[in-house]
Amino acid sequence: MKEFLIQENDAHQRIDKFISKSTTIPKSMMYRLIRQKKIKVNRKRCEPQQILNVSDTVQMFVADEFFISKEIQIKASKLKKIVYEDENLLILDKETGIPVHADKNHSNDTLMDQILKYLVDSGQYDPSKEASFVPALANRLDTNTGGLIIACKNAEALRTMNEMIRCHQVEKHYVCIIEGQIKEGRYDHFYMKDKNQNKAYIYDVKKEGTVPVSLVVTPLHQGHWYSLLDIHLITGKSHQIRAQLAHLGHPLIGDIKYHGKKIGSHQALYAYKLSFHSKNEHFMYLNSLEFIQKNNFVIDQFKSLEHIEAF
Repeated sequence: MKEFLIQENDAHQRIDKFISKSTTIPKSMMYRLIRQKKIKVNRKRCEPQQILNVSDTVQMFVADEFFISKEIQIKASKLKKIVYEDENLLILDKETGIPVHADKNHSNDTLMDQILKYLVDSGQYDPSKEASFVPALANRLDTNTGGLIIACKNAEALRTMNEMIRCHQVEKHYVCIIEGQIKEGRYDHFYMKDKNQNKAYIYDVKKEGTVPVSLVVTPLHQGHWYSLLDIHLITGKSHQIRAQLAHLGHPLIGDIKYHGKKIGSHQALYAYKLSFHSKNEHFMYLNSLEFIQKNNFVIDQFKSLEHIEAF
């Protein structure tokens, strides 16, 4: 039998969610163990949807093999370009080419590996003292997209920031280069992601399985062949900007996945500005802050393509 004492980072979540994060027990087995009273809360029978509170205890009468070892060593490069930090958040300027999480092409030294190493080395995160919580990103960027990204150090911060993003209280702007010229304005479409192909598809009308997506385009400089844009991302789906602009007939330069011209080593897209409009008192202090990172690579690339010396 193993007993967990629920602390702040483990509280305010369902017991089944806690078990999934803190053990390797398969879901079907977990629900059976709950029915058989081999998983209890405060030594009493529980239901899968029961919400855990601080100081609750969880008893699990299961084999030791299902418990995750907390004795881990995080091997990663030094975390670079910290733009802002407080007790809740890290705002980072992610380098182009670094994946945020492990995938089939990158198994280690991801951005999350670097964040965890930084938090462990600075004494802000001790895996051995956490039952279920691991610091996490509130937003994501493609491997070949650089720019501002938000990491949350505690569970309350992660829940609040995720809710703020869902309610459009985090304003995200990107700078990019597209082929051709485009009108200023808001563009609304319907989106579907094919996970097998890792590719997004955009439609003008609603189809089964699609969800609405929106962005606002503001041309910064319109050249003869290319345009430099500010993109205000209203929704935040994977590959959304890339797929929507390609659907409009203006793919990002360098974005061969979405039929852009092969110029440079990656698509010309960078998340350069973040601002907050929190209605939650937990993050009200962020409303007075705005984070802007000028990406000279994208701007210089546009100048070079259009043979512009300055603007």
